Amino acid sequence: MHSNLFNVTDQDFEEKVLQSSLPVIVDFTAQWCPPCHALSPVFARLSEEYIGKLRFAKMDVDEQPDVPIALRVQAMPTLILFRDGKEVSRVVGPHPARLKQILDRALSELVAL
Repeated sequence: MHSNLFNVTDQDFEEKVLQSSLPVIVDFTAQWCPPCHALSPVFARLSEEYIGKLRFAKMDVDEQPDVPIALRVQAMPTLILFRDGKEVSRVVGPHPARLKQILDRALSELVAL
């Protein structure tokens, strides 16, 4: 992992995600989830492409259950985009081929706000 792709825990979620100066997309994932494994390399590659625009975080829902429960994450993978401490977009399910398009659309909507 590199500085734009990081793991987040229940304990540091507020600091690393909600208080981030950049928008953060969080990949809620689990070891037992095959679609999560399919999405992971795409998520990692895109984290390098969006340096300075968007931060990328991963959270294992089995190891860190409190935040996913509070956010009502019910299926894996779930990607939630946060800006200024608030959820602004949510994608449920693996969409490796469309992830860049989804991110570009979400970021353009953030700029329009």
